[in-house]
Amino acid sequence: MTSRHLPPPLSAPSRRTVVKAAAATAVAAPVLGSATAARAADGPAFLHGVASGDPLPDGILLWTRVTPSPDAIPGSGRGADTAVRWEVAEDRDFSRVVAHGTTVARAASDHTVKADVRGLAPATAYWFRFSAGEGTQTVSPAGRTRTAPAAGAATPGVRFGVVSCANWEAGYFSPYRHLAARADLDAVLHLGDYIYEYASGSYPDAKYVVRQHEPRHEILTLADYRTRHATYKTDPDLQTLHATHPVIAIWDDHEFANDAWSGGAENHTPGTEGAWADRVAGAKQAYFEWMPVRASTEGTVYRRLRFGNLAELHLLDLRSFRSQQAGIGSGAVDDPERSITGRAQLDWLKSGLAGSDAAWKLVGTSVMISPVAFGSLPAHLLEPLAGLLGLPKEGLAVNVDQWDGYTDDRKELITHLRDRSITNTVFLTGDIHMAWANDVPVKAATYPLSASAATEFVVTSVTSDNIDDILHVAPQTVSVVAAAAVKAANRHVKWVDMDSHGYGVLDVTAERSQMDYYAVSDRTKRDATSAWTRSYRTLSGTQKVERVDHPVL
Repeated sequence: MTSRHLPPPLSAPSRRTVVKAAAATAVAAPVLGSATAARAADGPAFLHGVASGDPLPDGILLWTRVTPSPDAIPGSGRGADTAVRWEVAEDRDFSRVVAHGTTVARAASDHTVKADVRGLAPATAYWFRFSAGEGTQTVSPAGRTRTAPAAGAATPGVRFGVVSCANWEAGYFSPYRHLAARADLDAVLHLGDYIYEYASGSYPDAKYVVRQHEPRHEILTLADYRTRHATYKTDPDLQTLHATHPVIAIWDDHEFANDAWSGGAENHTPGTEGAWADRVAGAKQAYFEWMPVRASTEGTVYRRLRFGNLAELHLLDLRSFRSQQAGIGSGAVDDPERSITGRAQLDWLKSGLAGSDAAWKLVGTSVMISPVAFGSLPAHLLEPLAGLLGLPKEGLAVNVDQWDGYTDDRKELITHLRDRSITNTVFLTGDIHMAWANDVPVKAATYPLSASAATEFVVTSVTSDNIDDILHVAPQTVSVVAAAAVKAANRHVKWVDMDSHGYGVLDVTAERSQMDYYAVSDRTKRDATSAWTRSYRTLSGTQKVERVDHPVL
C-alpha cells in the first residue's frame, strides 16, 4: 500500500474512576505559541495550520484559519472579513491545479474557513493550500490529502491511523507526529476528546501539568471554546498531522464537558455556569468552525463514509441524544426507556449495517461497547445475583458512561447483528485511556460458550491519564495484576494495556481487519519515540479477535 501514497509534506472525571477501579481490583516547556500569543505580525497569517477531512470518492473538505490582523485573536470577534483563495493540485509545486475557488473568513465564524471540494478523482492524493491578502498574498503551508476509493470499486486495502483523548496539559502530542510520518495511511480517525474543557491545573493536578492551555479557566462560552480549539491547533505535531492526512473526527464528552448527556453533564453546574443548552450551542459552533468535519444534520456528527467495496465507516454521536447516566451499580442501566444513541440514530445505524454491501462494517464509537465487569466475581457468577439485587444483568458495571450504562440499546444492536446475519462488524473505540482487544459477546455471562456478534479494538489515549499516571507508579506494575483480574472476570476481553499512551493503525483487507497498537516512550517529552506493542486481528466471518505476532508492514 505504501507505493500508492505520496511522502508527507515538509512543512473528578469518569475515566479516572474507571482506571482507579481497575487498579483497586489488583489491591511545562515552551510551545509554538498559545492562542492568545499567536499574532499576525503584519497582514493576514495562517497561524493554525491547514487541514482536510471526511474524504469522499470525488471530494474532500479543506480547512484553515486566517488571522487577518494582530488583534484578531481567536474568540475575540475582532478582525476584518478577509477573502481567501484555495487551490487543489496534483503536485506539490502546484503546477497542475485541478480545482480552485474563493471564500471569505469572517469574524462571525472566528475567521475559520472550509471548502467542500468536489469533482476530484477517487483514490487519489492531492496537495492543497490557501492564500489571503491584497497585493503580495500570504500563502499558507501546503497540505496533502487523499480521496476515498469509488463506492463500488474493488479495493485491496485501506489503512487508518486511530487516536483519541489528547489532553494538552498532560503532555505533548507525539503520537500525531508519528502518524504524520507514515506515508501509508488513507486517513486518521479521531474518536473524540480532541480537546479538554477543564481549568488549568484541574486535570492533571497543577504539579503534573506539562504545559498550560488557554484560557486558563474552565471553558464555558463560545469565545472560550474557540480559544481552546485554537490553542490545540498551535501544537506543531497536531498541525503536521492535519497537513499530512485527512482526519475523520467525532466528538466525545470533553469537547463539551465531562460525562455530557443531552440535558447536562457531570462537569456542569447550571446555577453558576449558565444554561447547559447555551454551553452546548457554543461548544458545537466552535467545533464545527475549527474541525474539518461535515455535519450530517444540524448539530450532530453521526454520518457514513465509504471506502470502495471494502469498508463502510459508520460514525456515531453518543453525546447529543443520550439519557443521563445511571448510578454505578444501579439496575436502571437496563431500563429500555434510557438510550445512549437516541431512537433515530440507533435506527439509522441498524439500517445502515443491514443494508451495507461492504466487506467490513466499521463503527466509530466514542465509548466502549463491550461489557466489562470490575470485581472479584466473574460475570457468570454475578448474573444470578444481579437478578435478585436489581443490578446490571451483565455484571457490575463501573463505567456507566459507556454502553454498559445503556444495556438495552446494546442488546438491541447486538440482537440485530445476529438476527440479520450481519458479519464483519468492527467497533473502533477511544475514551477509556487504555488499549483493548475484545470480542463483543451476545451473552457475556456464558461466553465463550455463547457466540460473539462483533469485535472491538480500543485505542489508548494520546496523553490523557491512565493507571500508572493516576497512581504515580511505574508502568506495567500495578496494572499487570489489574489487567489479569479484568480478563479473568471478562472472558471476551483478550488483551488490555492500562498504562501506555499512543495510537493504533487499522489495516483492512478482504481477509481480515488488523489493529496494530503503538506506544510512545514518554508523553512529557516532545521528542518521544514510538514502538509497536501488540497486534490483534479479526478474520473475515469469525467475529472474534486473535493475536498476531507482528504489525502489518
